[in-house]
Amino acid sequence: MRVVVALGGNALARRGEPMTAEHLRANVRSACEALASLASQSEMVITHGNGPQVGLLALQNLAYQDVAAYPLDILGAETQGMIGYVVQQELSNALLGEREVAGVITTTLVDEDDPAFDHPTKLIGPQYTADDAAEAAAAYRWTIAKDGNAFRRVVPSPDPQSIVQAPLIRRLLEGGSLVVCVGGGGVPVRAGANGRHIGMQAVVDKDLASAALAAEVGADTLIMLTDGDYVSENWGTPEQRDILTASADAISQLSFAEGSMKPKVDAAIRVARAGGRTLIGPLDRLDDLLARKIGTEIVGTLKEGIVFVDNKKS
Repeated sequence: MRVVVALGGNALARRGEPMTAEHLRANVRSACEALASLASQSEMVITHGNGPQVGLLALQNLAYQDVAAYPLDILGAETQGMIGYVVQQELSNALLGEREVAGVITTTLVDEDDPAFDHPTKLIGPQYTADDAAEAAAAYRWTIAKDGNAFRRVVPSPDPQSIVQAPLIRRLLEGGSLVVCVGGGGVPVRAGANGRHIGMQAVVDKDLASAALAAEVGADTLIMLTDGDYVSENWGTPEQRDILTASADAISQLSFAEGSMKPKVDAAIRVARAGGRTLIGPLDRLDDLLARKIGTEIVGTLKEGIVFVDNKKS
């Protein structure tokens, strides 16, 4: 089986936890140990987010004022190397060195006229109180949005058109390697003259980029690992209903939160319409997710449209 596994932010940095190297490594080690069994039996690509980390790098970048701050595309590449190194090493350790693990710095082609550049939605960096957020917005000319009970910086998140290194990633899979790539959705680039690529100031959603990659490398399954048990209709309300299985067309009629579950559902729809399937569920219950005891599965077609979890039985 050829599978793309997208590690959510909870696999790298848990809410309220300091973003130290020690915590990053401990969280990644735990994730890779959970993935080891599947990795040993599959052609696997691991992708990962970078929202908290790229925001932290941006803040650290601003603290040194003797040179101009590095742009967001270069910071995105930095996080790919930083996080990808740890994932690569910990996955190899979890497999006792029995599989070769390759890390690929990835770029993602986007449209410079994408409306996302005028409507930032991608949350990055640490959380702020309302007062601190207002101060940061004024000092750095940031756009700020609400994140739960706190506030965070938001940046443009254009739709990924293609993964530039997809042919290389396919060759690595065919050669028996496991691949860590599309970190933070890949560095967004636009096509310039004479085949040149030019970095863009944005952060691509890693789930949408993972879906694009899954289609380009012919993956059977995209697995998006989160800290939630299911994709839910009317999440957080008395009318909440957890979704067990859904077709791409049926789930596309429901509404989900921007910057949260919506990109995951959009990514799943993209994979399903390309002939694959997507599983969305908790990292700490991966075996149950694969056995369909928990989590949401999104497929191309389904007679019932949507099958909800019978909470009376669960």
